[in-house]
Amino acid sequence: MKQLFITQQHTPELQLFFAGWGMDERLADRPGTAECDCMICFDYHDLDFDPSLLTRYQSIRVAAWSMGVWVAGQALQRCSLKPEQSIAFNGTNFPIDDERGIPTAVFQGTLDGFSQQAWEKFQRRMCGTADRLQAFKAHAPARPWTDLRDELAALRDAVNDAGPSTWKWDKAIVGLHDRIFPSTNQLRAWPETACMTVNAAHYDALLLQELINGKGQLWTNI
Repeated sequence: MKQLFITQQHTPELQLFFAGWGMDERLADRPGTAECDCMICFDYHDLDFDPSLLTRYQSIRVAAWSMGVWVAGQALQRCSLKPEQSIAFNGTNFPIDDERGIPTAVFQGTLDGFSQQAWEKFQRRMCGTADRLQAFKAHAPARPWTDLRDELAALRDAVNDAGPSTWKWDKAIVGLHDRIFPSTNQLRAWPETACMTVNAAHYDALLLQELINGKGQLWTNI
């Protein structure tokens, strides 16, 4: 995977964000309000994660979105990171699962039929409305669809090999209008985790900005 600092002022605190499948640093290309260093992780052709980049920080908070929830769990449990707070948004520790994630047939069908046209359709389903789609396209990844297809295949293989994540999240935020990770499946996936439901689709620019910057109501009462 790629690990990129989007804000680096060498503060003692780090906001660590795992993006969803198919994303790049453009997802976080917004005016920053963070008062700490911020790192975004993306491009999961492999799950290689370098924990040495985090050793200087006294405090780390973790957020993840979509397939990044499972990836974060796999990466962080291997390096025994103990963050101050952690939030999962519209993803689960069971990313390809008929009851607790993306249904298996849906995931495989997306991969089998993937193309530029399929990517455009996926974006519409992910965003839900024309306004959200326009907001996403302003920060859409600058990557060819063939690269996204290869990443999706790599994620399928990694999930099949590694199985569910055992990472313990402090809070799970579930979008009630999510058409990628169905909200009913998400709620079943978090029986022992504090869940917060929100009136959101799979992609929500404002929620993601709060998670990336580490500021806002989402981080209270964890």
